[in-house]
Amino acid sequence: MDGTVIVADDDRTIRTVLSQALTRAGCKVRATGTISTLWRWIEEGEGDAVITDVMMPDGDALDLLPSIRKKRPDLPIIVMSAQNTVMTAIRATEAGAYEYLPKPFDLKVLLSTVNKAMLQNDTAQPVLETNVEALPLIGRSSAMQEVYRIMARLMHTDLSVLISGNSGTGKELVARALHDFGHRKSAPFIAVNIGIIPPEMIESELFGLEQNTPMGIENTVPGKFEQAHGGTLFLDEIGDMPAQVQARLLRVLQEGEFMRSGGRKTLKSDVRIITATHRDLPALIQEGKFREDLFYRLNVVPIRLPALRDKLEDIPDLARHFLRQAENEGLPHKTLSKEAIEELRLQPWNGNVRELENLIRRLVILCPDDIISAKNIAEEIASRPSSAIEPQIRPTERLSQSIEMHLQRYFDHHNDSLPPPGLYNRILQEVELPLIALSLAATRGNQLKTAELLGINRNTLRKKIKELDIQVTRSKKMM
Repeated sequence: MDGTVIVADDDRTIRTVLSQALTRAGCKVRATGTISTLWRWIEEGEGDAVITDVMMPDGDALDLLPSIRKKRPDLPIIVMSAQNTVMTAIRATEAGAYEYLPKPFDLKVLLSTVNKAMLQNDTAQPVLETNVEALPLIGRSSAMQEVYRIMARLMHTDLSVLISGNSGTGKELVARALHDFGHRKSAPFIAVNIGIIPPEMIESELFGLEQNTPMGIENTVPGKFEQAHGGTLFLDEIGDMPAQVQARLLRVLQEGEFMRSGGRKTLKSDVRIITATHRDLPALIQEGKFREDLFYRLNVVPIRLPALRDKLEDIPDLARHFLRQAENEGLPHKTLSKEAIEELRLQPWNGNVRELENLIRRLVILCPDDIISAKNIAEEIASRPSSAIEPQIRPTERLSQSIEMHLQRYFDHHNDSLPPPGLYNRILQEVELPLIALSLAATRGNQLKTAELLGINRNTLRKKIKELDIQVTRSKKMM
């Protein structure tokens, strides 16, 4: 790299680390801990790129970015922040930042970004007025930071977005945020859940309906595409869309026009399409249940939402948010003890963020104390029927977590004393017994097929059956 980089951060350690790394990379560096000095150097024409923190002792760097863009529109500005929220990413993008990176940052990624910025010398997006208010997207985890960065880049585009993730991860929240903070925000946001509409009604629901009554009167029912004109149409559970409707949707995306069901008049489509699914669309394509050409039209920019079990560090912020939300709705003021937070971290969260929100609401109403304890949480979870939350993930995805929880409770039960010897073999047996028994049942007792299914030698399987005293019932159909 060649050029001068201005580093603005009130943390002396960060200034030193960045100065050393950039110098080794071949750059000249000027470092400061104040907004005022940063602005003076920019006015004087110094620097080929800027790296700046957001919150500084003498102000907010994001408030200064529009002035920098006006003064030196070709100067790339890389914003870093420990305030790792979606609003920080949005504000940075709208203020004209070249890139937004959350703290703690990856030094290699930062250096690569600086190099690209100085080589391309791109101008950033124009500053647009936006009502910057809190969004119901909570999380400071690295997984959520990546979601925020993608969202910030998409706010002022009309690119098709496919949001994937398990049920309860907040797909509609992301879709609505893309609309509410984009240039279509003054137009309608229409959400349609394909999965809950009878298949025979999906076509007319989306594209509208024209019918002639026996009296010769034309009856027109506008569809969701017309209702969303100029705005955003969010199609949830797109994987459940029938093949005939997939073909019509593809035509809309290709031609930008459609006709109502039973109609003859061609209507223009002016909507941004955002879709979502918890299903594996590539697998559906292989099965012939989803069109590959439609998938590529919808999947221009993919956003994958992490499951709650993959961002456990976000649970405290999410739980406190739901407590505040409940209080704002008139429910009692409650807080969570540290032990309660840890108890929340131990749960499998098959229902993801939605399950956590529902649990917090029940605790606010049912817990008699002002402070919700770990015991309150454990009792409430234990009181629910096992079928209260339908698992939305594959068993293999939660097996290790279930075993970890089981072992943690096992050790907690013995307090300061260790459990009896032989724990390793006992745990292996607890896993092997149901695994082999269920596999045998699935193959109707065929040991050769069971061995192939498990990926073990047939003699090994026979030995395990004998050791575990598993009764094998061979179906007559298999003989």
